[in-house]
Amino acid sequence: MTSLGTPAFRLYILRHARAAWAQPGQSDFERALDDEGFAEAEVIAEEAADQGYRPALILSSTALRCRQTAAPFRRTVGEELPIDYVDSLYSGGIETYAELAFAARAETSVMIVGHNPMVEAFFHSLVGREIAETAAPLGYPTAGLAILDFDNRPTYSDQGGACLAGFMAPRPLR
Repeated sequence: MTSLGTPAFRLYILRHARAAWAQPGQSDFERALDDEGFAEAEVIAEEAADQGYRPALILSSTALRCRQTAAPFRRTVGEELPIDYVDSLYSGGIETYAELAFAARAETSVMIVGHNPMVEAFFHSLVGREIAETAAPLGYPTAGLAILDFDNRPTYSDQGGACLAGFMAPRPLR
């Protein structure tokens, strides 16, 4: 990426915050955030807003832990922030993530809230292994947020040109 101004498109990739283990009889889909996860979600939303990172649209997995991770962004960015819940982010591959992220739409900044290993694989596919491993050397952390800027509007068939503008993870809680 060469420009220093406003990017043509900004993509935020957020992994859900730390979730509790499933209770007996509870599905993986209904796993909620644990206490640390709720704190992680609040911290990352507040830090992102403090740094001026404000998506125009959030696309979140319908899994409970992703919905709970996305919610603090609405509180910090504004109640008018649209959050679309998308079933396919729960079990879809990186093709699904790319199709949703780069769909033709008016918004020029989109946040994807999803699950590993897809979040990490999608991130790697956009910035390359070396940059991804430098940003997240121990793997993509819970509530990790990558900010990717593009000089040109990416499409599903042309996703090139991503520049890692930032990578955030919640502060250690201890």
